[in-house]
Amino acid sequence: MYRYDEIDQRLVDERVAQFRDQTRRFLAGGLAEEEFKPLRLQNGLYLQRHAPMLRVAVPYGILSSAQLRMLAHIARRYDRGYGHFSTRQNLQFNWPRLEDVPDILEHLASVQMHAIQTSGNCIRNITADHFGGVARDEIVDSFVWCEILRQWSTFHPEFAYLPRKFKIAVNGAEADRAATFLHDIGLHAVRRDGETGFRVIVGGGMGRTPIVGQVIREFLRWPHLLTYVEAVLRVYNRHGRRDNPTKARIKILLKERGIEAFRGEVEAEWRHLQDGPSTLTEAEVRRVAGRFTRPAYAALAEHALPQAGPFGAWLKRNVHPHKQRGYAAVTLSLKKTGVPPGDVSAAQMDAIADLAQRYSFGELRVTHEQNLVLADVRQDALEALWRELKALGLATRYAEWKEVPVVYTDASGLQAG
Repeated sequence: MYRYDEIDQRLVDERVAQFRDQTRRFLAGGLAEEEFKPLRLQNGLYLQRHAPMLRVAVPYGILSSAQLRMLAHIARRYDRGYGHFSTRQNLQFNWPRLEDVPDILEHLASVQMHAIQTSGNCIRNITADHFGGVARDEIVDSFVWCEILRQWSTFHPEFAYLPRKFKIAVNGAEADRAATFLHDIGLHAVRRDGETGFRVIVGGGMGRTPIVGQVIREFLRWPHLLTYVEAVLRVYNRHGRRDNPTKARIKILLKERGIEAFRGEVEAEWRHLQDGPSTLTEAEVRRVAGRFTRPAYAALAEHALPQAGPFGAWLKRNVHPHKQRGYAAVTLSLKKTGVPPGDVSAAQMDAIADLAQRYSFGELRVTHEQNLVLADVRQDALEALWRELKALGLATRYAEWKEVPVVYTDASGLQAG
């Protein structure tokens, strides 16, 4: 779990104060709608037909029990008693009052959360493999690299008003569980000759024009991650279709120009940035990695589990291998029949926060399939957890994650295990 430092906390606190004043002026008639619109969008606030919608950032999908309890509190006090986990690993409130949004943001800031850049034509929440840190096929800890990108992209002045929204995904394992080919930029960790780097994929996306992204560089050494991403964004920012929102995404630009021409433009731009101030160092990566808390795993043996009956069926579909002996990762399905996918009540949020505290070191993850994961559950506690999930309606059988070879790395992923 990433822990804010003084700069992080000051940033979100000041943003709350700024938006409180902006909202006050808008409601008093001192700001026109066209002036208020870009300000509210970069604070995650949409004004829809029936009510505002507030999208809360869950950076790379990690939540603490305390944060989930705060989301439950907000759902009860300011909404209709539920929230909605999105495919970008965020949470949305669909019925807040506009005048209450500054108070909601203040509550979020008190637990190291915010809604910054969750909407608008900017770099959105960076998503990741929800099994980061525990997957047996992990090459690097994707959360560390997502945080590096988050710190670089937040309030980046050059990319605050892009032609359209921009989505980045990072996958740190052999298997692609972050859907990197369906993002504006997908970064898939790879190792070549003992060195860590990233495969860079550009131009994917869903929406009205689904397009699978294309590999623009097979191997990018990790120190160049930010400078190369910046080069891609600069080309897009310069040539994206600002005259037509339906054709403004990078996937359309790439299709029109062709992969070879687009790659040439990016490489030409990168020559001005390569080895510049944004080049990453090992010290910087370790600094960011050091802001993450790590579970205090017990020394356990593998625990034999029954494979028959309803519990066995749930094990096969919802329980996933863990790189730490004696532990497992567990999917809590938010896909119960009759309930919109991703919806969760305030009561369920409180109960899940309690389960995360008791079974998974007080941490959980949001998946891009709109489910939740308890990533660090002792195998000998799985049956007790299953019974509690059944009572909460969260034990619907989901998808299987196949076994893969174990790969051990340090926190940053810079060294092979």
